[in-house]
Amino acid sequence: MKALQLEQPKQWRIIDVPAPGAPGPGEALLRVERVGVCGTDLSGYLGKMPFFSYPRIPGHELSVIVEAVGEGVTHVKPGDRCAVEPYLNCGKCYSCRRGLTNCCEHNRTLGVMCDGGLAERITLPARKLHPAPGLTPDQCALVETLAIGCHAVDRGAPRIGENILIIGAGPIGLSALEFAKLSGARPIVIDIAEGRLAFVREKMGVTDTILARSDASDIEALSRLTQGQLADVVIDATGNHRSMVRALEFAAFGGRVVYVGITQQPMELPHAPFLHRRELTLLASRNALTRDFPRIIGLIRDGRIDTRPWITHHARLEEVPAVFPGWLEPSAGVIKAVIRID
Repeated sequence: MKALQLEQPKQWRIIDVPAPGAPGPGEALLRVERVGVCGTDLSGYLGKMPFFSYPRIPGHELSVIVEAVGEGVTHVKPGDRCAVEPYLNCGKCYSCRRGLTNCCEHNRTLGVMCDGGLAERITLPARKLHPAPGLTPDQCALVETLAIGCHAVDRGAPRIGENILIIGAGPIGLSALEFAKLSGARPIVIDIAEGRLAFVREKMGVTDTILARSDASDIEALSRLTQGQLADVVIDATGNHRSMVRALEFAAFGGRVVYVGITQQPMELPHAPFLHRRELTLLASRNALTRDFPRIIGLIRDGRIDTRPWITHHARLEEVPAVFPGWLEPSAGVIKAVIRID
């Protein structure tokens, strides 16, 4: 069967791999319908993803159809469309025993630490499947992206009426924005690209935006929007170490700063003027929890999250080597790209 492999950075290759056999106990054989492209995939393509190794078949934002199930699998059946929870946790470590499966000590994320879903069929532990009746394949492929934002907002624990600042209006920032809106807090978005801010205003209905200039005017703009209070919760979704350091400046006294983006660069945090004086809480946000997936499926099905504006680009699997480099160009206007397998 066909699969798409990153042989090394910036080098895609369509390969033939053996089709998976019958699923074993607790497993399911799946036909892949759609694969969403996220920042992790872009970083892997560029050779900048710290957890990525080569060669690798990427793909962790998946819409799949169950084709067969192994012994003991009862919550899904052949024909079911499912979203995939792609964090293959061990279930035995201290984190897993406490329910923190998102940061399992031995985690292998599908398509990052092990081969993923850019293939016609895959076999996975059935416990990682979340039935998504009523969702389209495209909607289903967005569930994992939304789960990242859901978990990041939950980490910041915004309260009704608080100001929550999202730094970076890429797919992860937008997913956090969806849940910031649902929280009852007041969302504000800052980004360096006016086009992305226009998308936030026109498609997501959030009017409070700041065009970042990377100087004191950014703080002044936030101060004006918040009557001098700044942000109770700051979520940095940039993965840029300079932005992540500067995120502290946007936080109110007693505020919470959540890092959902990933950087390989060291960060020097200004302790006295911001971290200590304002008594800030720093939080990391990794992956998502199992409970997030059925919640998101329900929100999409009920119309409380509208995925229609998200997907701006499509390609078939065999087209990806040619079109993928263009998706990295700002002029392409990519918000979310989805790869069709069927």
